[in-house]
Amino acid sequence: MDYLISVTTIAGIHIIMALSFYIPFITGQVSLAQAGFMAIGAYGSAVCTAKWGVPYVPAVLFGGVLAGLVGFILGLPALRIKGIYLLLLTLGFGEIVRVIFMNLDYVGAAAGFPSIPYQKYTGLYAYAVVVALIIFFSRLRKSRMGRALQAVGDDETAAEIVGVNITSAKLMAFSVGAFIAGIGGGILAHYQEYIEPLMFGVMHSVEFLVFTIFGGIQIFWGPVFGAFVLTLIPEFFRAIQNWRMELFGLLLIVMMIIRPQGVIGLDTIQAIKKLLKIA
Repeated sequence: MDYLISVTTIAGIHIIMALSFYIPFITGQVSLAQAGFMAIGAYGSAVCTAKWGVPYVPAVLFGGVLAGLVGFILGLPALRIKGIYLLLLTLGFGEIVRVIFMNLDYVGAAAGFPSIPYQKYTGLYAYAVVVALIIFFSRLRKSRMGRALQAVGDDETAAEIVGVNITSAKLMAFSVGAFIAGIGGGILAHYQEYIEPLMFGVMHSVEFLVFTIFGGIQIFWGPVFGAFVLTLIPEFFRAIQNWRMELFGLLLIVMMIIRPQGVIGLDTIQAIKKLLKIA
């Protein structure tokens, strides 16, 4: 039972991280900085609780806000570039963050940050955040801002012609994605009680990318599904645990050939709605 709780808790954190990647992805920004934002949130919240005595919830929120502010600053130069250059910028940022924490003695440097207060209700907090994010994305999708973000992702020129502020839309998406990643990092830090820079390498950002693409990029339910399923599969099939990244790579290749829009697409949602009406 404890093992099942542990796995589902990690799955909840992965869902948060997948959604943090998804919102800038809506506007066409493919970010490999999410693990870096996660590290900022993890270390920021851990310092609050372990060194300053701040309660858990305010500490996690502080980590999220700190990551969001850094995301806002990073988003300013990121607005001017796209494609492979944006990938390189965000990848470099993630590595810079990891190296900074690796050399920062105040948070344990390369040895890691131990003795972080344990939060035994991490699973409840993680899925409370997931529910809040689902409500947020559901309302965002139907809002004017949500349509503006989607328009920017579809065609920036056409979106600008109809009056969408490209700069503010992209910057908002990037900052909100960083904030969500920071929240995920804060939750993770207080669940594992120990964090180190190697936990936030670029390959973790690639994992969040895989979760999103596998689940689907047309609607927010895709990253939720992808993160949950791809977290549970390696855990319940321990024989392939060491081949996790190879499995993810194979899944990406297969998905790009068979179903580029991911498992959960708009057609899937419409089919489910029809079945529910029939029932």
